[in-house]
This record gives sequence, C-alpha cells and structure tokens, in this order.
Amino acid sequence: YNIFVADLKGNIVDTLTTRKGYDAEATVSPKGDKIVFTSDRTGDLELFTMDIDGSNVKQVTYGLGYDGGAFFSPDGTKLVFRSSRPQTPEEQTEYKELLKQGLVMPTNMEIYVCNVDGSDLRQVTKLGKANWAPYFHPSGNKLVFSSNHQSERGYQFNIFMINLDGTGLKQITFDNTFDAFPMFSFDGKKLIFSSNRNNNGTKDTNIFLADWTETE
Repeated sequence: YNIFVADLKGNIVDTLTTRKGYDAEATVSPKGDKIVFTSDRTGDLELFTMDIDGSNVKQVTYGLGYDGGAFFSPDGTKLVFRSSRPQTPEEQTEYKELLKQGLVMPTNMEIYVCNVDGSDLRQVTKLGKANWAPYFHPSGNKLVFSSNHQSERGYQFNIFMINLDGTGLKQITFDNTFDAFPMFSFDGKKLIFSSNRNNNGTKDTNIFLADWTETE
C-alpha cells in the first residue's frame, strides 16, 4: 500500500509514498498541514506523520504492536488511535510471526492518545476486547469509539463516549448488531456512523446520520 493524493473527481494528482510495504490509514489534520498514517517501515506497525506534501516524515509511536486508525484532534495538536499491543511472550511471538508474513490479527485493541510528536502517550481505555474507530469530539476533551467490551458475541459493537483521561464512559448506541466508525461534524451538531441495523437480515453496512444533543 502507498498513499496518494486525488482531486475531488478521483484523479490522482500526487504520490506521497512509494516504498514496498504498508503505508496506509492516512488522515489529514484539520489544520491542513500534516498527515498521520500507519507504516511497517521500521519492521513494526507504527504511526508516522508527514507534511501535507509528503516531506518531513517523523515516527510517532514505538511500542511493539499494531498502531492504526489515527485521527487528529480538532486543533491538530493531538492524535487518537487504536492499538493492539501484545503483552505476554507468547502473544509477542505470535504477533512477530504474523508480521513476517505481512499479516496482523488485532482482536484485542485499546484507545490511546498522544501529542502529534508522540509525547505524553496515554492509554485511554482499559476495557478489554476490541475498542477501535476513535474520533475526537469537537471540544477536544472527549472521544467517541466503537467497542464490543460489553458483548457476549464478538460482532456486537456499540458506540461509546469517554473523556481523554479515561473517565466518564457513556454508551451512545444500544444495538444488538454492528455500529462503528463514528465521526462528528465540525460544529458538533451531527454524528455520522456506519451500522448493520435495518439491513433486512443481510450483511449490508450503511451510513446513518443523527442529531447530537449535549448532555452532562
């Protein structure tokens, strides 16, 4: 995988990475100056940033495991991402063996935040199972994410909100199916997400838009 720039008609206008390997999961800062992406260029799946033109590549994370799905905070100073970091020697060996084959199997993930340069790295969730698809609330003080930590069945995901310090966990959706990829509009008045609800028993995933009302 490599990272490209396209115009709004889908025409590729620039190529930002050209190496063999995995450069993917790229998102742009709201400030329009930087891109964050996941790469295996160091032999592990870490986060990197680069300037909007592909220059000035800098490594952000260094812990063994998969770091990905990153987004910038509204002011462009922080990153939120999902991470699957093997803890036991057995888990670490399995992860490294899969990585040699160009594979990864991140079934257990938690949410982390850090500054854009990688400093002040903090684990936000410690819920177990799969916590992923995080996105900043427009205030920059809270996150929404998808999780199956309360589910007896692995594929039942709902959307949750949490403060950056890990407090104030609140469930947002209450489906018995799959809700994920939540994102706020810039003004915080709308929440958009993907869901398998209302699909007449198929495997279709559709996009839903909801009004967002702030509550304490």
